[in-house]
Amino acid sequence: MKFGIFYEHQLPRPWEEDSEHKLLKDALDQIELADKVGFDHVWEVEHHFLEEYSHSSAPEVFLAAASQRTTRIRLGHGIVQLPFNFNHTARIAERIATLDLVSDGRVDFGTGEASSEAELGGFLVDRATKRQQWNEALDAVTRMFVESPFAGYDGEFLHMPPRNVIPKPMQKPHPPLWVACSRRDTIHLAAQKGIGALSFSFIEPEEARHWVNDYYDTLQSEECVPGGFAVNPNLAVVVPFMCHRDEETAIERGLDGGHFFGYSLGHYYIFGTHQPGVTNVWEEFQKNRSLFGFDRSVAAQTGQTLGAQLFQQGLGSLRGAIGTPDQIRELVRGYEECGVDQIIFVSQSGRNRHEDICESIELFGAEVLPEFAERAEQHEKDKLERLGPAMEAALARRSPPQQAPAGYTLPAAMQP
Repeated sequence: MKFGIFYEHQLPRPWEEDSEHKLLKDALDQIELADKVGFDHVWEVEHHFLEEYSHSSAPEVFLAAASQRTTRIRLGHGIVQLPFNFNHTARIAERIATLDLVSDGRVDFGTGEASSEAELGGFLVDRATKRQQWNEALDAVTRMFVESPFAGYDGEFLHMPPRNVIPKPMQKPHPPLWVACSRRDTIHLAAQKGIGALSFSFIEPEEARHWVNDYYDTLQSEECVPGGFAVNPNLAVVVPFMCHRDEETAIERGLDGGHFFGYSLGHYYIFGTHQPGVTNVWEEFQKNRSLFGFDRSVAAQTGQTLGAQLFQQGLGSLRGAIGTPDQIRELVRGYEECGVDQIIFVSQSGRNRHEDICESIELFGAEVLPEFAERAEQHEKDKLERLGPAMEAALARRSPPQQAPAGYTLPAAMQP
């Protein structure tokens, strides 16, 4: 089992003059600490216009800063939005490669297509074709990493002449590829593409077992035709997180933040109506949380075996890894037994305090992480040995890099 920490850069109202500045600087301090205590990944989203839920619109800048504050933790884009109005594919390739170079080869390249109307509508991305745009951009960007020069592209959405897209990434053939998944069918798609699955659904260990089994069965079948030029067999799940030796203190410090994370996600993606610059998501959360599965009294039950949710009288309420080291250890063992490769913890959420997040990271790193770190290296080795033949067969089904037309040249300036 490996461990990551996840950043939306949440910032509930009201905002002070320096709120965003403090938010980013605190997050860098947290990542530096996570690097020191042994966390494997930091994951950073790309979102636009999602007030309070996510003030993370330039993850490549933030992760570049994190790269200079750390030495070993991997820097995960969780995710880059690939549809073309968000980001031109060549610009994505350039940014990923540059970050890989300045971080000494520590980048993981998560991809996605977005689904909130705030973002799709704001960038005029057609919802009906966003999956096709993602698919085309994934093919093109991986070719840009390996082709010298890039042979050009004439697709349904991307039209680009041959150019040498530079620099090239340090990791060869390219950084590990992932895709954001909120449903089981997207995890199946990740396996078909031979890329890692970043599951942003709060799923229980036993439910995760079904997702894991389908993912690895598909990856080892002829359905798997890699989206890139390397296979990344990994499945990660996201859960709220706050660790303290006293369970009630952990709940007091982390539960409201974890619930706001889930509620504000729902506000933008499922049930909310938003007036830009006016709607106060934090106030609406306080009034309506119980109606949407974030009942505090249910999730705050003490002495429980942790799960993604706790239940009482038929009501479910998000809990995750909010508890003592012993409670969290048992939860992690459950995911490990089901074959999950990485747990990504969300603790920078709602109004969770910087000092509490740091204390939680440090305690987990001292008392829980070492047990799983001892097994992680051997687990990874065994997994790659087991999957090696299937991965090789899958890559043989992938179209090879292309060649630019012989003798292709371009002038310094267009002739009249």
